[in-house]
Amino acid sequence: MPQPESPVPSHPPRVLIVDDEPNIIISIEFLLRQAGYTTQVAHSGEDALRILQQEPPDLVVLDIMLPGMDGFEVCQWIREHSEWNHVKIMMLTAKGRDAEISKGFALGADAYITKPFSTRHFVEEVHRLLTPPAEDRI
Repeated sequence: MPQPESPVPSHPPRVLIVDDEPNIIISIEFLLRQAGYTTQVAHSGEDALRILQQEPPDLVVLDIMLPGMDGFEVCQWIREHSEWNHVKIMMLTAKGRDAEISKGFALGADAYITKPFSTRHFVEEVHRLLTPPAEDRI
């Protein structure tokens, strides 16, 4: 009697890091890989959109201050396209005024963390965003 096929393992969650600061990218990549996530990097908003269209990530970690298209514009673009509704967005930026935080959430960010940031809090937020609610895991 043939054995039932085992389910295909799902890929580790993919995280797209969008930042133009090499030291931040190195730190975030290290933290995410240690936590079991795969990473991709974009150094500008335009690069982020190209990657998003080619291989959509599960989460975008997005700086606001980027060359060319800024993080607010990237966030808005993602949320204006329904095919990317499943993609979570975390703003990770030095822009920490109330107006900027409100704007990030108004444009569709799922989380907002200001730099400098606690590495533990960052990883916890990533995990929270990428872990389905209990009722979805049944």
